[in-house]
Amino acid sequence: MLVPNLGLSICKPIFFTFPVKDANLSSQSMKTLAQCDFDGTITEDDASFILLDIFARGDWRRLLRDYKERRISVGQFNTRAFALVKADKPAMLEAIKGRVKIRPDFHELVAYFSSRGFRLVIVSNGLDFYIKAILKEIGLENIEVHAAQTQFHPEGIKVQYIGPDGKQLDDGLKQAYIKLFLRQGYRVIYIGNGDSDIAPAKYAHQVFARGELLAYCKKNNLECKPFEDFNDVVRALEVL
Repeated sequence: MLVPNLGLSICKPIFFTFPVKDANLSSQSMKTLAQCDFDGTITEDDASFILLDIFARGDWRRLLRDYKERRISVGQFNTRAFALVKADKPAMLEAIKGRVKIRPDFHELVAYFSSRGFRLVIVSNGLDFYIKAILKEIGLENIEVHAAQTQFHPEGIKVQYIGPDGKQLDDGLKQAYIKLFLRQGYRVIYIGNGDSDIAPAKYAHQVFARGELLAYCKKNNLECKPFEDFNDVVRALEVL
């Protein structure tokens, strides 16, 4: 089914692959999962960057440039950058309280997925402690989250990524989870905004994109649907 123009620029017409003969997408045979990024997607700003700007004792942006230029992995970036942070967890959470803006209509998106029987999973390269704290602050602490695990030490924060098989990863957390969900038989909707969303989005049945992910999709003629807020996502899915 072709999605109508919602007043946004279109990367390429996207055809949803759910069979139209069976509109009950929440049935067991049609189980659907939405894998969603956090920083820059659910939030309008990157909470980890806010924390590093406040607390890092060193040039963490040099490490960010190395990551953007693909000289180091996301795991190496976060490990090295947050090793520069000596603050404790309460101080960091207090610093971002009220400073991280949630993209409009996220609660509506969560309610919509619930009403359709869709499973929502946040898979993020961000740090689990602040993602869970922010979700709790907005009353959505029950959302499933897979992100960098953190341990606080006086010498700095230890960050590690653990894949669905329990093994440590240096990169590719998002890809590991979407491959798992596909093996489990889910149709996957992917929602993201960054460079790290490009690889996992290629596996999805439908993609909603903004930012660097959207630019990549346009440049490479990959099917996606742009969005500004989560009402755009709900409106597009409602036409199924």
